[in-house]
Amino acid sequence: MFRTILAAALAVFAAPALANDSVAELGTGGLILSRSDAVAMESENLFISQEKVTVDYVFRNNTDKDVSAIVAFPMPDIEGDPNEMPALPEAQSDNFLGFEVTIDGVDAKPQLEQKAFALGIDITADLKAQNVPLYPFGDAARAALAKLPKDVAEDWENRGIVIEDTADDGSGMQTAYAPFWQLRSTYWWRSTFPANKEVHVSHRYKPSVGGTSSVSFYYDGKFQGQYDTYKTRSCMDGAFESAVRKAAKENPDGYPKYFESRIAYILTTGGNWASGSIGNFKLTIDKGSAKNLVSFCGDNVRKVGPTTFEMTAKDFYPERDIDILLLEPSDNGGNGG
Repeated sequence: MFRTILAAALAVFAAPALANDSVAELGTGGLILSRSDAVAMESENLFISQEKVTVDYVFRNNTDKDVSAIVAFPMPDIEGDPNEMPALPEAQSDNFLGFEVTIDGVDAKPQLEQKAFALGIDITADLKAQNVPLYPFGDAARAALAKLPKDVAEDWENRGIVIEDTADDGSGMQTAYAPFWQLRSTYWWRSTFPANKEVHVSHRYKPSVGGTSSVSFYYDGKFQGQYDTYKTRSCMDGAFESAVRKAAKENPDGYPKYFESRIAYILTTGGNWASGSIGNFKLTIDKGSAKNLVSFCGDNVRKVGPTTFEMTAKDFYPERDIDILLLEPSDNGGNGG
């Protein structure tokens, strides 16, 4: 059903805690409503680039009564592993994607719900009792762990909450405790949808862009390695693959002089509005530079600018998520596509 376009893995999408040399990208999506058979999504305009994701929604209450609902934006789960830090645009902040939202053009101030888990067990209260921030990658968490009583630190290590991490801080190798818990975060707010009226909701954030320093699916003169996975997720077509082969032939060393960037957008979560489909759906993807190669899955996609691709659909029901693969020249050369 999905067609490949010419010429960046997935993370678990957190459910709301109420009534989404290689760096991993975090899959992130859009808004989720508490179930309502009265509020329809008339339109969704989704824009994705390496610098930003913006989503503009038009919701409409088609009944004669006002409807109150919870609207949530689940942040992707993050794992506090010092050896596996994901791509985080705002690495020192609870709001690590820089999420912002407006309702009918007015800035909203959503609440942030956060829970920490180790081995599937809620350890939020343990962290708060020791004044340890829940966000695992900030400097504040490391500083707080350094002040833990010895018996608490040993207990937490045994329970999988922290792990010993040895690194050179400039004065030689030092061992300290590092976060090893999982953080689940959801922004949410209560919203009223007036009877027989539209509500315009817009939000934006910086995507988590994963990357690999070379092409992981083509080497030694053939497609291999991550090829099958990438082809399934990003729908690489013949033209895209031909561009990769051409780049490899042009390099005396025999490999394509590109590095990978990856963006994962979770489109299939949600659907709690009336009918479950989107009246008018528009997706725009910007590959950044005309020299970059891009591949992703979509129906009836067309190139609308030097770097932008567009897909539109009516009564759209998302059946798969969006995995965008970008190949960027690793020098000043390279071919666009």
